[in-house]
Amino acid sequence: MPGKHQHFQEPEVGCCGKYFLFGFNIVFWVLGALFLAIGLWAWGEKGVLSNISALTDLGGLDPVWLFVVVGGVMSVLGFAGCIGALRENTFLLKFFSVFLGLIFFLELATGILAFVFKDWIRDQLNLFINNNVKAYRDDIDLQNLIDFAQEYWSCCGARGPNDWNLNIYFNCTDLNPSRERCGVPFSCCVRDPAEDVLNTQCGYDVRLKLELEQQGSIHTKGCVGQFEKWLQDNLVVVAGVFVGIALLQIFGICLAQNLVSDIKAVKANW
Repeated sequence: MPGKHQHFQEPEVGCCGKYFLFGFNIVFWVLGALFLAIGLWAWGEKGVLSNISALTDLGGLDPVWLFVVVGGVMSVLGFAGCIGALRENTFLLKFFSVFLGLIFFLELATGILAFVFKDWIRDQLNLFINNNVKAYRDDIDLQNLIDFAQEYWSCCGARGPNDWNLNIYFNCTDLNPSRERCGVPFSCCVRDPAEDVLNTQCGYDVRLKLELEQQGSIHTKGCVGQFEKWLQDNLVVVAGVFVGIALLQIFGICLAQNLVSDIKAVKANW
């Protein structure tokens, strides 16, 4: 109509999405850096940083790896998402969304494989726990992790207490000079609620007894079976946590891709 001018709104980068993505990722960046620092500090205390070959000397899992890997991944993702959103850098935003998408699909594939190949996963879990049983005295962090798992799930060994025969300090061979021979770690013991002081020698010689006698002193169920039972009992909670993490990842990917589209639309009008 004459006398009236049509105004076309130029595309612009959404501030809400931009700063929400920035704030969300700066938290992950800081947490990731903290985890990574804790992991490197732990390795420094154990002398690993001055002797890298020590990483391969341990027969089982070094729990510090979890801090280093998780912290490293969180730091990289947090940096890419944070700086990419703040500086409107499409390369970093695409890297963030692709990396996050890759992690999401790896988690999804792992979940499907674990459901389809349950027996194979159980065998691998047995093997993994037994390898760590062998290395129980080799690393204090691994020792604390095994003790925590056995106490939390009220279990002993992968399939049962006799798995501790795999450890050179606890095996029942006649050539074993250890005082812990034919015993189990204290974390296998059935705790007396009336005990104020932890008896770390409660597992000594316990496997010299008959199996029925052992049941009054130690947990005789294996950790693999107890872990499976715990998963079944807490299936809703576990599933809820994984669904929540998956939704956060999908939301982050969508937010980053939406920001990339806005930035491209703005640049197209230059």
